[in-house]
Amino acid sequence: MSEDQFIHYQHAHCESGVTANLLRHEGIDISEPMAFGIGAGLFFGHLPFLKISGVPATTYRIWPGAIFKRVAERLGVKIHAERFKDPASAMQALDSVLATGRPVGMIGSVFYLTYLPEAFRFHFNAHNFVAYGKQNGQYLISDPIIEEVTSIAPGDLIKSRFAKGTPEPKGYMYYVTGTAKDMNMAKAIEQGIKQTCFFMLSPPLPWFGNKAIFLLADKIRTYPKKLPPRKAALYVGNIIRMQEEIGTGGAGFRYLYAAFLQEAGLLLKRDDLSEYSAQLTKIGDDWRNFAYHAARIMKARTTDLVSYDQLSDLLMICGTQEKELFQKLRKLRW
Repeated sequence: MSEDQFIHYQHAHCESGVTANLLRHEGIDISEPMAFGIGAGLFFGHLPFLKISGVPATTYRIWPGAIFKRVAERLGVKIHAERFKDPASAMQALDSVLATGRPVGMIGSVFYLTYLPEAFRFHFNAHNFVAYGKQNGQYLISDPIIEEVTSIAPGDLIKSRFAKGTPEPKGYMYYVTGTAKDMNMAKAIEQGIKQTCFFMLSPPLPWFGNKAIFLLADKIRTYPKKLPPRKAALYVGNIIRMQEEIGTGGAGFRYLYAAFLQEAGLLLKRDDLSEYSAQLTKIGDDWRNFAYHAARIMKARTTDLVSYDQLSDLLMICGTQEKELFQKLRKLRW
């Protein structure tokens, strides 16, 4: 298959977008929200003891690589995924697969992706994108968060694939090797929803799932008492950056998951899923409201400024509403 047969689609989030694009290339008609939902991509975690670039780690999605693997498993798609010890073997493996005409998904650091505007490039090591060929010594790139295909020099691609920091990509790449004749989409949707409910409601530790939302709300309340004003603002800024800028499509993936529930409701002819989609969209609006006021605090705006206590209360509302929603989803009969 020649490289010009790969069709690029722009999406809201990198891994679910790459997953949808790779599967579409294989003739599987799947949307990004459906890939995100089947892959159980929605999650929440706050790890105050793990600092990344000097601020506590907060995540609104499951760990990198999990969405693609879960979607493939649930739809009966055969894949290959691999990490490497050194750049030479990683690039040789990439070239070998591209020579067969297969597009390859990769994880790398945003900072070294020179095709992105400089303002968007920072040290984030879990960005997904696709290489679909080579031309004039450059790798042809389909990055789902940008509108058109682009290219990158080998040296810059190596820097991205082997960036240091947390997490280390270690040249990680993945691609489709075969597809099933029959796919049970209804079963895959059920499995995806059940796993999302499990990860949101069941983790016994306070740093993961719905419990972590309340943990973060409690932490925010302490920021002005325990941190200098500048550091407190940086902590809040990272929370909303992870929520609204790190490939989420907005509101910490809540809108994307709501779109999945809506599509699943139509496909399975289930009004309850459509109702839960509407509820989650409303919760997404509340997350956006939290982000708006957090940004006002971070920038020290003098008008419409809430306190850290009020910001904590807004996050508590999001956590309470999500707990109720996922409890309902967990009780669904299939």
